[in-house]
Amino acid sequence: MSVNPRLNRLFNTDRKCFEVAMDHGVHNEPSFLPGLEDLKRAVSVVAASRADAILLSLGQADFLQGLAGKNKPSLVVRADPTNLYQSPAPNHVFCRLLEEVVEQALALDAASIVANLLWVADRPELYHQTLQNISRLKPKCSQFGMPLMVESLVLTPNADSSGYTSDSDIRKIVSLVRQAVELGADVVKADPSENLLEYSRVIQAASPRPVLVRGGSRVSDNEILSRTHVLMQQGAAGIVYGRNIYQHPHIERIIRACQAIVHEGASVSEANSILTNDRVGAN
Repeated sequence: MSVNPRLNRLFNTDRKCFEVAMDHGVHNEPSFLPGLEDLKRAVSVVAASRADAILLSLGQADFLQGLAGKNKPSLVVRADPTNLYQSPAPNHVFCRLLEEVVEQALALDAASIVANLLWVADRPELYHQTLQNISRLKPKCSQFGMPLMVESLVLTPNADSSGYTSDSDIRKIVSLVRQAVELGADVVKADPSENLLEYSRVIQAASPRPVLVRGGSRVSDNEILSRTHVLMQQGAAGIVYGRNIYQHPHIERIIRACQAIVHEGASVSEANSILTNDRVGAN
């Protein structure tokens, strides 16, 4: 069955996508929760700000799908909670594929599901587990026309051994993104590289699949807008930002500023003007 009908809901008419990740609670890391304490309200604010898609867990997807109207963001469902993000790092690390997650996502009218492909230098068993998860998901996704978004992350231990952080080595990112496509990804989600001007190599490795770039930890407004602009210039199909959106003091404005870059080709200064304009809103 074709995945195109659902991909057409995930991406805007310009084939770009601005997605907000709000599935963080499923990973059981306390530092992710500020801004999501009242998830129902947070989802309503993001939906009203007209993001293209929202990533949620199965258990709380109804906060989006329960909203009335045809113009709400598309739903993306998390398929595989992991404890990898916990700090300090646990002795036993896992990435658990949920049972019948494709069927559950279909029942929720999701536009896509997302699953991890995790390469962690000192956790080869985790890499193997995520490979198995994707190999189980892909046939079901193909059977039901459910787009499979593969979140390809290269991670390395923090220097203080408190957990894991992104490895921005472009060679490793390119290799893992290429593997995601080889395994059947319809969409790839990946981290930015250290040198953003090299990111076209990641886009090429994923071709013809679209790449959505992950936001990661909270950074300054100027950094997130500048990063978004460069990545879109490098050929990214869009972005998936979480904490840089839902922990922002002015959610509507930061969404509108990012949307202007993604969909309208706005410059960083133009996006900054949107962000600092009180008339846009102050959620």
